[in-house]
Parts: sequence; structure tokens; C-alpha cells
Amino acid sequence: MQPMILSFTALLLCQLAGEIIARAAHIPVPGPVLGFALLFVALLVRDRISPDATPIGETAFGGFSKMLLGSLSLLFIPAGVGIVSNFAVFRDYGLAVAVALIGSTVLTLVLTALVFRALAPKHDAPQSPAP
Repeated sequence: MQPMILSFTALLLCQLAGEIIARAAHIPVPGPVLGFALLFVALLVRDRISPDATPIGETAFGGFSKMLLGSLSLLFIPAGVGIVSNFAVFRDYGLAVAVALIGSTVLTLVLTALVFRALAPKHDAPQSPAP
């Protein structure tokens, strides 16, 4: 088999495993997210088992992943088509959607700053050496 087909199969198997786990365990996390976590763990285990292995970016899997990420913008086309086809809904509720988006963004930024401030280690200013 070609390396690209094997790489694509590995990605789909990780997504399938994540979907199965999410549905079987009734976890409120999307299957592809769990599949990504499984892939991440598998790559960590790979590096632990053989630290001298070829870096993932230099393998066929890394090349396929770069190619897939290069085409990622194509995945936004269906969302754009959905917005255009449901324009009447956006015309009626556009202000509410805009307020919700802006409000949630501001809330996320504020909460992130507060959590960082609470959890970041407190460091004193560095002391300059006495002359």
C-alpha cells in the first residue's frame, strides 16, 4: 500500500476509535477530539519506546498531515454555503448572534487572563547586582 493511504487509514482509525469510545462511554466530547487525543498518546508512546525514531515530520505520516493541513481551508466552504443558504435566519437573528459571539469572546479573554494571573508563579523583579 502507498504511504499516503496508510497515513489516511491511521487517521480514520483514530477518529473511529474516538467515536466508539465517546458513544460507548456516553462522554460529552466529540469522537474526533477523542481520536486526536488517542493519536497524540500513540505518538508519545512511539517516542518513548524508540527515542531514536525518525521525527514524525520526516515520515510519510508527517508529509500526509502537512498536505491535509494545507487543504484545511476547503473545509470552511460548507459552512459558508450554509450561511448563504440560511441568510434569512441571519437577517432575523444576526444582532443576537453578533452579541453572543462578541460577548463570549470577551468573557473567554477575561477568564483566561484571570486564571493565568491566579496560577502563574509569582516572581519578584530580578535584583541588579550591587556596585
